[in-house]
Amino acid sequence: MSQLRYVVVEGPIGSGKSSLAARLAQYWGVQLKAEDPAANPFLPRFYRNMPAHALSTQLSFLMQRADMARDMLQGELMAAPLVSDFLFEKDALFARLNLDEHELALYQRLVRQALPEYPVPDLVIYLQASEDTLLQRVAARAVEYEVNFPEGYLKRVHAGYSEFFHQYEASPLLIVNTDHLNLVDGDEDFDLLIRCIAEMRGQRSYFNKSV
Repeated sequence: MSQLRYVVVEGPIGSGKSSLAARLAQYWGVQLKAEDPAANPFLPRFYRNMPAHALSTQLSFLMQRADMARDMLQGELMAAPLVSDFLFEKDALFARLNLDEHELALYQRLVRQALPEYPVPDLVIYLQASEDTLLQRVAARAVEYEVNFPEGYLKRVHAGYSEFFHQYEASPLLIVNTDHLNLVDGDEDFDLLIRCIAEMRGQRSYFNKSV
């Protein structure tokens, strides 16, 4: 972490991004900046009726992230290194997935006002997993409003993340396939990841452990 001031862990729901971000922050002894889905009052309603609550859910997350961006840019980021479990640019991914044409246009106008600038990470760790693995992990943690996704929604999210990070170039990117990794409880896999981060060179790298 000596060369990294700001590390982001990202991935679709069920990928383990929040748990890994917390473990990395503890391991490095740095701040953790985590998003708070429970603070979004529209999220449970969104999963029950996506078309009716997509815009309000998206705007609530936008305001949360805009507040975080201001805090970080006003000195917190420069004061001490940190690890985060969300990427600011990722917000647009869900907007394109969930909003209709007119809602998306309105949302994009509001983004330019609410989030005109935000910090850029020194490293992004993108956690990949198969759709089956994501479904198993979501079911295992049994958050009430997550277990009844509309059919095909997680598949669309999975595809959206893959497309987003295929094109992502803003920061160095480490792509980690987590299908056969235990990065939360497994010390061996976690140590391999730490070594992979330390040895990473260039703009894009991959970490894939076969069975």
